Amino acid sequence: MNSEDRITIDAGTLAGKPIIKGSRIAVEFIIGLLANGWSHEDILRNYPGLTTEDILACLGYARSVLQAEKVYPLDLRT
Repeated sequence: MNSEDRITIDAGTLAGKPIIKGSRIAVEFIIGLLANGWSHEDILRNYPGLTTEDILACLGYARSVLQAEKVYPLDLRT
């Protein structure tokens, strides 16, 4: 499954943050819940409109953003 199937960006919704299609739930929000120790089951129980595939799409989106990130080391010895 590709995250583009379930994640969308619309400048008119949540100031253009990536969201789960058909909702106003931001990818950032789902990643935050997972980072705070919520299980997939916790999320699905509290947000019954979501699916496991939506959660996996959020993780896939975060992975793709991090893969595209460029890191340039700084020489701080000066």
